[in-house]
Amino acid sequence: MNRPTRTDFDTELRRHDEVLRRASGVQVRDHILDIGCGTGHTTRQAARAARSGSALGVDISAPSIERARQRAGAAKLRNITFEHVDAQIHRFPPDHFDLAISRFGTMFFDDPAAAFANIRRALRPSGRLVMMVWQARERNEWIVAIRRSLETVEAPLADASAGLNPFSLADPPAVTEILEAAGFADITFTEVCEPVYYGVDVEAALDWVRSFTCTGEALKRLDPVAAERTVRQLRETLAAHASDDGVWFNSRAWIVSARRRR
Repeated sequence: MNRPTRTDFDTELRRHDEVLRRASGVQVRDHILDIGCGTGHTTRQAARAARSGSALGVDISAPSIERARQRAGAAKLRNITFEHVDAQIHRFPPDHFDLAISRFGTMFFDDPAAAFANIRRALRPSGRLVMMVWQARERNEWIVAIRRSLETVEAPLADASAGLNPFSLADPPAVTEILEAAGFADITFTEVCEPVYYGVDVEAALDWVRSFTCTGEALKRLDPVAAERTVRQLRETLAAHASDDGVWFNSRAWIVSARRRR
């Protein structure tokens, strides 16, 4: 496999895409909703598989949706659309989609119960939900290593509960309760053990990590000397995970599958 020359979320998660594709099992006539689609990589995959159906990607980031439209146009996909909406509250056509998918796009709902109920209403009877979410923070080497490098006596990192929490759907019993209350059944969790890709080399990986919100906020809180020391720690951490195939970190996720309850 050729190594990407730049890192973005699609290249970071390239080992996860095939897992999600297999779990989704898109059929040729399916109508698919992609939640938190970003720049549309997973939506385009779904549209290609559902060549006699359709794929709608939604995201709250207007710039991401614009790039998604451009890339779909360049790929000459005719059965794909993108909308800049909030999947928690947007009025989707009821009973319309055969399948709702998401690659790490559902963990940031303000009200998960209401959000999943809204998604359930958009699904046809027995329509499916297949989403990939992170397991607990301590099971994910990438966040553990980065936080350890960023933490200092002068400026300890704020806990994830103080802001957006990418691990909010990590607990299967809690997620099962949310989905059942939202009108889903046949809920299953399948473990995903695939690494995340951070860059072709240490400097590329450092650029990628410095683009993270948590990294930028931590470095802004430090004086120049402490910030340089922290960047040096980050570089050393990344170097310890570098190989001939780039910089990789272990990760753990769940594929959560469910069906709309009739």
